[in-house]
Amino acid sequence: MRPAVGVVIPTRGDRPGPLRAALTGVLAQEYGGRVEVVVVADGVPASVVTRQVSGVSGSAAGLVAGVEAGGADRSVRVLDNRRAAGLPGARNTGISVLGTDLVAFCDDDDLWLPGKLAAQVAALAEEPDAGFASCAVEVEYGDRRVPRLAGIGHVTHRHLTRSRMMMVHSSTFLFRRGWTWVDESAPAGQNEDWDLALRAAWRHPIVHVDRPLVRVRWGSSHYAGRWADRIAGLEWMLARHPGLAAEPRGAARVYGQLAFCHAALGRRREAARWSLRAFSTRPGEPRAAVALAVAGGLVSPRAVLHALHRRGHGI
Repeated sequence: MRPAVGVVIPTRGDRPGPLRAALTGVLAQEYGGRVEVVVVADGVPASVVTRQVSGVSGSAAGLVAGVEAGGADRSVRVLDNRRAAGLPGARNTGISVLGTDLVAFCDDDDLWLPGKLAAQVAALAEEPDAGFASCAVEVEYGDRRVPRLAGIGHVTHRHLTRSRMMMVHSSTFLFRRGWTWVDESAPAGQNEDWDLALRAAWRHPIVHVDRPLVRVRWGSSHYAGRWADRIAGLEWMLARHPGLAAEPRGAARVYGQLAFCHAALGRRREAARWSLRAFSTRPGEPRAAVALAVAGGLVSPRAVLHALHRRGHGI
């Protein structure tokens, strides 16, 4: 028998269209094992989310949230977030109620593409000692879709220290139940997925299926433009993972991001300080130069992000 998979979809209830698409993409996976979906309502009553997803169809039968249907191989539940408010608590709420062999995440604005689940389950089955899997993604921004591949079959802790590797995205995560939990101390939920991946890779390299099997939609992100939260999240990562500062390339990237966020808030002195630190760590760090341009009023942070997102990249 194929292992049962539990899928956690957190939502604030403010994107019903994308949420229904995300749920449909999960239910439409051609996978022979049981799939149990938990939609976690964070900051909105579960009854509201239940109405939003009622009637979403899977590959075999219509489902009404909260009712097991379709011959017992697919089920959907909607729950209130029972833990700390925010994305980490919502994810952990879902993990805590699942009794499946494997757990997967899907954000409510992303979309699993055909073959995602089967490919990752098969990849994990080939490595009994591994407990965590990811896959490549396709970034959708406006009218463009850009594949982001890692070029490797295993993601190590050093890979994630040198680079955030955005294709190791929360909506690609599949792991053995009990392997890990989300850290609810992440400020405003920032970087909880990067932290989770780093901790997983420390135990064993992440098994990576290097095909774009998840469509990541950047246009509706809750985190874009929340500069103060992003600063807090980056500082949290530096404090939580000292190894980030020991890797020059990765450290310069984080320092450059901090410079950019401060520049976006109009904090020129802080932007200059972090840019200098980035340049000192890695001469030529591009994020530091961009941050100085933003701080100097030569370009807006929105224009920078728009240009990068159209190429499937972030700051």
